[in-house]
Amino acid sequence: MSTSLESRVSDLRQQFATQDALDILRTAVEEAPGKITFSTSFGIEDQIITHLIFAHDLPIEVFTLDTGRNFQETYSTWSKTILKYQKSIKAYAPQTDSVQALVEAKGPNSFYESIENRKECCGIRKVEPLNRALQGQQIWITGIRAEQSQNRQTMEPVEWDEPHQLVKIHPLFNWTWEQCWAFAKDNGVPTNPLHQQGFVSIGCAPCTRAIKPGEDFRAGRWWWENADAKECGLHATHNGPDPVVESVPA
Repeated sequence: MSTSLESRVSDLRQQFATQDALDILRTAVEEAPGKITFSTSFGIEDQIITHLIFAHDLPIEVFTLDTGRNFQETYSTWSKTILKYQKSIKAYAPQTDSVQALVEAKGPNSFYESIENRKECCGIRKVEPLNRALQGQQIWITGIRAEQSQNRQTMEPVEWDEPHQLVKIHPLFNWTWEQCWAFAKDNGVPTNPLHQQGFVSIGCAPCTRAIKPGEDFRAGRWWWENADAKECGLHATHNGPDPVVESVPA
Protein backbone atom coordinates (compact mmCIF):
# COMPACT_ATOMS: atom_id res chain seq x y z
CA MET A 1 0.00 0.00 0.00
CA SER A 2 1.46 3.29 -1.02
CA THR A 3 1.43 6.13 1.47
CA SER A 4 0.24 8.42 -1.32
CA LEU A 5 -3.31 7.06 -1.12
CA GLU A 6 -3.36 7.50 2.66
CA SER A 7 -2.45 11.14 2.14
CA ARG A 8 -5.40 11.50 -0.25
CA VAL A 9 -8.04 10.81 2.41
CA SER A 10 -8.63 14.47 3.28
CA ASP A 11 -8.89 15.49 -0.38
CA LEU A 12 -11.26 12.63 -1.12
CA ARG A 13 -13.55 13.70 1.72
CA GLN A 14 -13.88 17.13 0.14
CA GLN A 15 -14.36 15.69 -3.32
CA PHE A 16 -17.01 13.19 -2.23
CA ALA A 17 -19.02 15.91 -0.49
CA THR A 18 -20.28 17.03 -3.90
CA GLN A 19 -20.55 13.61 -5.55
CA ASP A 20 -23.34 11.05 -5.58
CA ALA A 21 -22.74 7.38 -4.77
CA LEU A 22 -22.03 6.36 -8.38
CA ASP A 23 -19.51 9.16 -8.87
CA ILE A 24 -17.84 8.22 -5.59
CA LEU A 25 -17.39 4.66 -6.85
CA ARG A 26 -16.02 5.91 -10.17
CA THR A 27 -13.55 8.18 -8.40
CA ALA A 28 -12.46 5.29 -6.18
CA VAL A 29 -11.74 3.18 -9.26
CA GLU A 30 -9.53 5.96 -10.63
CA GLU A 31 -7.63 6.17 -7.34
CA ALA A 32 -6.78 2.47 -7.12
CA PRO A 33 -7.40 0.66 -10.40
CA GLY A 34 -7.39 -3.10 -9.92
CA LYS A 35 -6.97 -2.76 -6.16
CA ILE A 36 -10.51 -2.00 -5.02
CA THR A 37 -13.02 -4.37 -3.46
CA PHE A 38 -16.53 -4.23 -2.03
CA SER A 39 -17.87 -6.40 0.79
CA THR A 40 -21.55 -7.37 0.78
CA SER A 41 -23.73 -9.08 3.36
CA PHE A 42 -26.82 -8.66 1.15
CA GLY A 43 -28.55 -6.02 3.26
CA ILE A 44 -30.26 -3.23 1.35
CA GLU A 45 -27.26 -0.86 1.49
CA ASP A 46 -24.98 -3.51 0.07
CA GLN A 47 -27.52 -4.43 -2.59
CA ILE A 48 -27.64 -0.82 -3.75
CA ILE A 49 -23.86 -0.63 -4.06
CA THR A 50 -23.78 -4.00 -5.83
CA HIS A 51 -26.38 -2.64 -8.27
CA LEU A 52 -24.26 0.44 -8.97
CA ILE A 53 -21.16 -1.67 -9.55
CA PHE A 54 -22.79 -4.34 -11.72
CA ALA A 55 -25.24 -2.16 -13.66
CA HIS A 56 -22.44 0.24 -14.64
CA ASP A 57 -19.77 -2.44 -15.18
CA LEU A 58 -17.39 -0.86 -12.69
CA PRO A 59 -14.13 -2.78 -12.24
CA ILE A 60 -14.67 -3.40 -8.52
CA GLU A 61 -14.52 -6.88 -7.04
CA VAL A 62 -17.61 -7.84 -5.04
CA PHE A 63 -17.14 -10.37 -2.26
CA THR A 64 -19.03 -11.79 0.69
CA LEU A 65 -18.15 -13.70 3.83
CA ASP A 66 -19.99 -17.01 3.87
CA THR A 67 -19.86 -17.74 7.59
CA GLY A 68 -21.81 -20.99 7.27
CA ARG A 69 -24.47 -19.63 9.64
CA ASN A 70 -26.28 -17.21 7.34
CA PHE A 71 -30.06 -17.03 6.92
CA GLN A 72 -31.62 -18.95 4.04
CA GLU A 73 -33.15 -15.62 2.96
CA THR A 74 -29.63 -14.22 2.62
CA TYR A 75 -28.54 -17.12 0.43
CA SER A 76 -31.68 -16.62 -1.66
CA THR A 77 -30.86 -12.93 -2.11
CA TRP A 78 -27.32 -13.89 -3.11
CA SER A 79 -28.65 -16.25 -5.81
CA LYS A 80 -31.18 -13.70 -7.10
CA THR A 81 -28.45 -11.08 -7.36
CA ILE A 82 -26.25 -13.32 -9.49
CA LEU A 83 -29.19 -14.23 -11.72
CA LYS A 84 -30.24 -10.59 -12.20
CA TYR A 85 -26.85 -9.11 -13.02
CA GLN A 86 -25.09 -12.19 -14.43
CA LYS A 87 -22.00 -11.24 -12.44
CA SER A 88 -20.01 -13.28 -9.96
CA ILE A 89 -19.66 -12.60 -6.25
CA LYS A 90 -16.52 -13.99 -4.67
CA ALA A 91 -17.06 -15.99 -1.49
CA TYR A 92 -14.66 -16.25 1.44
CA ALA A 93 -15.39 -19.03 3.92
CA PRO A 94 -13.78 -19.68 7.31
CA GLN A 95 -10.95 -22.16 7.59
CA THR A 96 -12.48 -25.63 7.94
CA ASP A 97 -9.99 -26.80 10.56
CA SER A 98 -10.69 -23.77 12.75
CA VAL A 99 -14.46 -24.21 12.61
CA GLN A 100 -14.13 -27.93 13.25
CA ALA A 101 -11.91 -27.40 16.28
CA LEU A 102 -14.25 -24.77 17.73
CA VAL A 103 -17.38 -26.88 17.33
CA GLU A 104 -15.73 -30.02 18.66
CA ALA A 105 -14.38 -28.23 21.73
CA LYS A 106 -17.34 -25.98 22.59
CA GLY A 107 -20.31 -27.09 20.54
CA PRO A 108 -22.16 -25.24 17.75
CA ASN A 109 -23.66 -22.48 19.93
CA SER A 110 -20.83 -21.52 22.26
CA PHE A 111 -21.24 -17.85 21.33
CA TYR A 112 -24.28 -17.60 23.61
CA GLU A 113 -22.24 -18.57 26.66
CA SER A 114 -19.86 -15.60 26.92
CA ILE A 115 -18.61 -12.55 25.09
CA GLU A 116 -15.21 -14.20 24.74
CA ASN A 117 -16.77 -17.22 23.04
CA ARG A 118 -18.82 -15.02 20.73
CA LYS A 119 -15.77 -13.00 19.72
CA GLU A 120 -13.89 -16.24 19.12
CA CYS A 121 -16.62 -17.40 16.74
CA CYS A 122 -16.69 -14.02 14.95
CA GLY A 123 -12.92 -14.14 14.65
CA ILE A 124 -12.97 -17.55 12.99
CA ARG A 125 -16.02 -17.08 10.79
CA LYS A 126 -15.66 -13.41 9.79
CA VAL A 127 -12.49 -11.59 10.81
CA GLU A 128 -9.96 -14.10 9.46
CA PRO A 129 -11.78 -14.52 6.11
CA LEU A 130 -12.08 -10.74 5.81
CA ASN A 131 -8.35 -10.35 6.30
CA ARG A 132 -7.79 -12.72 3.40
CA ALA A 133 -10.32 -10.88 1.25
CA LEU A 134 -8.62 -7.52 1.83
CA GLN A 135 -5.08 -8.74 1.29
CA GLY A 136 -3.40 -6.75 -1.48
CA GLN A 137 -6.27 -4.27 -1.82
CA GLN A 138 -5.91 -0.50 -1.58
CA ILE A 139 -9.56 0.55 -1.24
CA TRP A 140 -12.34 -1.20 0.65
CA ILE A 141 -15.92 -0.15 -0.22
CA THR A 142 -18.62 -0.75 2.42
CA GLY A 143 -22.33 -0.11 2.90
CA ILE A 144 -21.91 1.72 6.20
CA ARG A 145 -24.35 4.56 6.87
CA ALA A 146 -24.07 7.11 9.68
CA GLU A 147 -27.68 6.47 10.65
CA GLN A 148 -26.96 2.85 11.57
CA SER A 149 -25.48 3.51 15.01
CA GLN A 150 -24.19 6.21 17.33
CA ASN A 151 -20.61 5.09 16.78
CA ARG A 152 -20.99 5.26 13.02
CA GLN A 153 -22.05 8.88 13.29
CA THR A 154 -18.50 9.63 14.49
CA MET A 155 -17.02 8.07 11.36
CA GLU A 156 -16.23 9.78 8.07
CA PRO A 157 -17.35 8.86 4.51
CA VAL A 158 -13.67 8.21 3.75
CA GLU A 159 -11.23 6.82 6.32
CA TRP A 160 -7.77 5.38 6.62
CA ASP A 161 -8.08 1.83 7.94
CA GLU A 162 -4.87 1.38 9.90
CA PRO A 163 -5.22 -2.35 10.71
CA HIS A 164 -5.71 -3.26 7.04
CA GLN A 165 -3.52 -0.46 5.66
CA LEU A 166 -6.04 0.73 3.10
CA VAL A 167 -8.61 3.45 2.44
CA LYS A 168 -12.17 2.67 3.46
CA ILE A 169 -14.99 4.36 1.55
CA HIS A 170 -18.70 4.44 2.44
CA PRO A 171 -20.61 5.74 -0.63
CA LEU A 172 -24.00 5.70 1.15
CA PHE A 173 -22.74 7.23 4.37
CA ASN A 174 -25.24 10.11 4.42
CA TRP A 175 -28.19 8.19 3.02
CA THR A 176 -31.29 7.57 5.12
CA TRP A 177 -33.15 4.27 5.45
CA GLU A 178 -35.99 5.80 3.42
CA GLN A 179 -33.63 6.87 0.64
CA CYS A 180 -32.28 3.33 0.40
CA TRP A 181 -35.73 1.86 -0.07
CA ALA A 182 -36.77 4.48 -2.59
CA PHE A 183 -33.66 3.79 -4.69
CA ALA A 184 -34.12 0.03 -4.49
CA LYS A 185 -37.73 0.30 -5.61
CA ASP A 186 -37.00 2.71 -8.45
CA ASN A 187 -34.15 0.59 -9.79
CA GLY A 188 -35.50 -2.93 -9.27
CA VAL A 189 -32.76 -3.87 -6.82
CA PRO A 190 -33.23 -7.36 -5.30
CA THR A 191 -33.73 -6.97 -1.54
CA ASN A 192 -33.41 -9.40 1.32
CA PRO A 193 -36.91 -10.51 2.45
CA LEU A 194 -35.72 -10.37 6.06
CA HIS A 195 -36.02 -6.59 5.88
CA GLN A 196 -39.79 -7.00 5.54
CA GLN A 197 -39.77 -9.02 8.76
CA GLY A 198 -38.22 -6.25 10.86
CA PHE A 199 -34.53 -7.00 10.30
CA VAL A 200 -32.59 -3.83 9.58
CA SER A 201 -29.17 -5.38 10.16
CA ILE A 202 -28.59 -8.85 8.75
CA GLY A 203 -25.83 -11.08 10.05
CA CYS A 204 -25.56 -14.72 11.09
CA ALA A 205 -28.92 -16.35 11.81
CA PRO A 206 -28.23 -17.37 15.44
CA CYS A 207 -26.98 -13.88 16.31
CA THR A 208 -29.53 -11.62 14.60
CA ARG A 209 -33.17 -10.86 15.33
CA ALA A 210 -35.75 -8.37 14.11
CA ILE A 211 -35.90 -5.12 16.03
CA LYS A 212 -38.96 -3.99 17.94
CA PRO A 213 -40.72 -0.62 17.48
CA GLY A 214 -38.63 2.10 19.08
CA GLU A 215 -35.39 0.07 19.16
CA ASP A 216 -32.31 1.36 17.38
CA PHE A 217 -30.66 -0.28 14.39
CA ARG A 218 -28.15 -2.23 16.46
CA ALA A 219 -30.65 -3.82 18.86
CA GLY A 220 -31.09 -6.93 16.73
CA ARG A 221 -27.41 -7.90 16.78
CA TRP A 222 -26.15 -10.08 19.63
CA TRP A 223 -29.25 -9.01 21.56
CA TRP A 224 -28.30 -11.06 24.63
CA GLU A 225 -25.23 -8.91 25.29
CA ASN A 226 -24.85 -5.48 26.83
CA ALA A 227 -24.81 -2.77 24.17
CA ASP A 228 -21.23 -1.73 24.93
CA ALA A 229 -19.95 -5.23 24.14
CA LYS A 230 -21.51 -5.55 20.69
CA GLU A 231 -18.78 -5.80 18.10
CA CYS A 232 -17.12 -8.50 16.05
CA GLY A 233 -13.99 -6.80 14.79
CA LEU A 234 -14.84 -6.12 11.15
CA HIS A 235 -15.33 -2.37 11.51
CA ALA A 236 -13.67 -0.08 14.03
CA THR A 237 -13.95 3.62 14.73
CA HIS A 238 -11.69 6.00 16.62
CA ASN A 239 -14.14 5.57 19.51
CA GLY A 240 -13.52 1.84 19.59
CA PRO A 241 -15.12 -1.11 17.78
CA ASP A 242 -18.36 -0.49 15.96
CA PRO A 243 -21.35 -2.22 17.58
CA VAL A 244 -23.17 -2.77 14.31
CA VAL A 245 -21.60 -4.88 11.58
CA GLU A 246 -23.74 -4.92 8.49
CA SER A 247 -21.59 -4.32 5.28
CA VAL A 248 -19.91 -7.58 5.19
CA PRO A 249 -19.74 -8.42 5.35
CA ALA A 250 -21.84 -10.23 8.72
